[in-house]
Amino acid sequence: MRVLIPSALRSYTRVSRVDATGATLGEVLADLDRQFPGLRFRMVDEQDRLRPNMRIFVNGVGTSDLSLALRPADDVAIVQVLSGG
Repeated sequence: MRVLIPSALRSYTRVSRVDATGATLGEVLADLDRQFPGLRFRMVDEQDRLRPNMRIFVNGVGTSDLSLALRPADDVAIVQVLSGG
């Protein structure tokens, strides 16, 4: 499936869209980490939860469930939330 990568993480991928495989969202993130070492740690913490500044959308619907089942045709978008003051 195609995965949209936010600009803040493109230092890992060098492109805005990459291909990844997996039956669940967690497996897709693991596949991304195999292809681009260190990428998953920027998105998922040590307790296997999405970091507070990360959002993932599957077919336009937000989720933080890494066990969410995916299909090869699904569209995955990773978004990094910006904050400041």
